[in-house]
Amino acid sequence: METKWLEWAQKLQAIAQNGLTYSENVYDIERYKQLRAIATEIMATYSNVEHSYVLDLFSREVGYATPKVDVRGAIFRDDTILLVKEKADGCWSLPGGWADVGESPSQVVVKEIYEESGYQARAIKLLAVYDRNKQGHPPLPFYVYKLFFHCEIIGGSASSSIETEEVAFFSEDALPKLSIGRVTPTQITRLFQHYRQPDLLTDFD
Repeated sequence: METKWLEWAQKLQAIAQNGLTYSENVYDIERYKQLRAIATEIMATYSNVEHSYVLDLFSREVGYATPKVDVRGAIFRDDTILLVKEKADGCWSLPGGWADVGESPSQVVVKEIYEESGYQARAIKLLAVYDRNKQGHPPLPFYVYKLFFHCEIIGGSASSSIETEEVAFFSEDALPKLSIGRVTPTQITRLFQHYRQPDLLTDFD
């Protein structure tokens, strides 16, 4: 039950957003706004985030509601994995971020790796497609799919960025404190399994 409130709020928000997108009847529009208000109340109450902040986030979402996409790159070297230290929370993550309109997922992950770590890379294989809600991450207002790519370095050198302050490789048994909103220890473990068993099929929820 501990994450049911998140599922309810996300579904109500999606219904409200879709209704506000396609409805022309003024009474239906008002009802969908009320649904959005309920979703906002649930999210604000259980996530301890300001009501006005959540309402602003929801209000700025227009068009048919679909999941957002987060893309991450897993680069291995001598049985270690590349991580970057996020300035936002001081914890470590796989390089990556939100997918951008106009770029394929593999293009996004290569770009994010370069921007956050300084390494030029290429994507080799899609390792996993996960439903963020089912992966033990802290809650977000929106529904998210997470894509993990196995990538390899083809150039560049380690350097920090406006988002990251350190870049380093870590062994599986000596991981630093992870930015759990971005990647979990269980996901890192599974990525190492893919690295050691390259014939494994892509994971998905």
